[in-house]
Amino acid sequence: APESLMQALEDLDYLAALDNDGNLSEFGIIMSEFPLDPQLSKSLLASCEFECVDEMLTIAAMVTAPSCFLHAPPGTEEIARSRWHRFSHPAGDHFTLINVFNAFKAATANPTHPGNSEQWCRDYFLSCSALSTAEMIRAELVEIMKRIELPISEADFGAEANLLSIKKALLSGYFMHIARDVDGSGNYLMLTHKQVAQLHPFSSYYNTRRIPEWVLFHEFSISEGNSIRVVSEISPHLFAELVPQYYFSNLPPSESKDILQEVINHLAPVSVTKEEQK
Repeated sequence: APESLMQALEDLDYLAALDNDGNLSEFGIIMSEFPLDPQLSKSLLASCEFECVDEMLTIAAMVTAPSCFLHAPPGTEEIARSRWHRFSHPAGDHFTLINVFNAFKAATANPTHPGNSEQWCRDYFLSCSALSTAEMIRAELVEIMKRIELPISEADFGAEANLLSIKKALLSGYFMHIARDVDGSGNYLMLTHKQVAQLHPFSSYYNTRRIPEWVLFHEFSISEGNSIRVVSEISPHLFAELVPQYYFSNLPPSESKDILQEVINHLAPVSVTKEEQK
């Protein structure tokens, strides 16, 4: 549909993938080297700047592969949730996926128990085929990074600075996927479309006491009860720091936009000073 085509072009423009003539920019050409959604390509390239490439490669592979979480048989839902809790990361689902992938790799590398990875996956209600697919996708992405000579930073997952860097890389590509909990009960209003969504049951925040106010999400699914999938907490200040101004100015009016505008106004003098220093 023409509307969908125009929306796609607009999104590519927001991601700096197009030049003034509507052709692919130099940045857009590099983005197109990756068999990923444009937003994910942008986040992966941004991770080179923020030195969290190893972690972003894992996230990209895990969200591109099918979901690794299996629907638990009736009566075992609570057991599955308690098993998944082992991988839960307080920073959100993107970070939880890294924990799951790393644990799977460790189980696969155990030479004393052949076939251990499949049994391990069954024990934790995880899909062995989905995790194996993620492993293959990650290896392919590493090869592309090497072929186009992009730097791959060392793994530093868990360090405070590294967690912040991952959020910055994610926001660089997914600033269009931001939602705010408007009533404190998990009803998330998306900034772009002003639709209300709930957390997906596979989210590490689902059925927990702490529901973050501002989140970045990987995708919105109408078919799964208007839910947002793969969700991580972000701060309005971090969003204000990384959002392109021309995207923000085109957002529909809302209370959330007003809150963010105040944050941007507060950050403005600092940004000007940084530009002067450059």
